[in-house]
Amino acid sequence: MKEFTFKINGAEYKCAVEEIEAGKTNVTVNGKVYEVETETPKAAPVAAKPTPAPKPAAPAAPKAEAPKTAAPVAGGIQVKSPLPGSVIKVLVAEGQAVKKGDTLLTLESMKMENAIMAEQDGTIKQIAVTPGQNVMQDDLLIVLG
Repeated sequence: MKEFTFKINGAEYKCAVEEIEAGKTNVTVNGKVYEVETETPKAAPVAAKPTPAPKPAAPAAPKAEAPKTAAPVAGGIQVKSPLPGSVIKVLVAEGQAVKKGDTLLTLESMKMENAIMAEQDGTIKQIAVTPGQNVMQDDLLIVLG
């Protein structure tokens, strides 16, 4: 028999689990016995030879000081997503002039709103995302010219 103590929303529950036969188990919760049916685990196929666990990769060296959000390309500066998330709103339009530090769009990630700002003065050449769109880290958001 295995015994456990759980705290759920401040209430303490003492539980005991005892297998009485294959597929049936007695579970005692705070003195009250429940008979429950359980599924028997399916046997995993036997592998001819176990595969070794992959070794963790060495930590990557820090990148140069260039910010991840701006990378110069032919014809403009690509503003890329600094993290995975969902585009909440796009605050600029194609052809609009922006100054360094202006908010271009808002990105939600892990229930937090993140303002994506212009890294330099320029004109919006292309908007590659729409509100509600999910993006991954380094996905193209906007091209500045």
